[in-house]
Amino acid sequence: MPTENQNISETQATKANQETSGSQDAPLKSRESLIQAIKFTLLSISAAGGIEAVSFIILERLTTLPYDIKHVISVVLSVLWNFTLNRRYTFKSANNVPPIAMLKVGLFYAFFIPLTAWLGKLADGGAGVNEYIIKGSTMVLNFVGEFLWWKFIVFRGGSENTNALAKKKQETNNETD
Repeated sequence: MPTENQNISETQATKANQETSGSQDAPLKSRESLIQAIKFTLLSISAAGGIEAVSFIILERLTTLPYDIKHVISVVLSVLWNFTLNRRYTFKSANNVPPIAMLKVGLFYAFFIPLTAWLGKLADGGAGVNEYIIKGSTMVLNFVGEFLWWKFIVFRGGSENTNALAKKKQETNNETD
């Protein structure tokens, strides 16, 4: 039968192990977050940014639509593509069922799109700022806001690294350990 001193020692050892393993996980989480930010940036620039910019330019050249309508169409096309890619490759999420996750994304854009469309219309109409400068500025705001929203709202709570890609990587890491 363990003595009181042994119980205290075991409790202290368990607590020390938890603190040590927690401190080892912190750099991994920070490294993983950096990798996610890099992946998100590359996918946003190469795919989503391109879709948003090209669709806006096509609408600018081929239609007489006002700025706000062109902006909304190009952002929606970009978001649909970007969400699909980043859900799979950046956040590797399987837990967040697409309709629920898309509702969270929609909540962000329910505020972002009207606000930036209105500001764009003011800048284009009243201040005479070039539409491409306005669009570039809103794309940068969208990029930063979208990453933060997706990282901390859409894919939080254990839904990251749950899809087949993440499981395969975990199996590979376990085999090498």
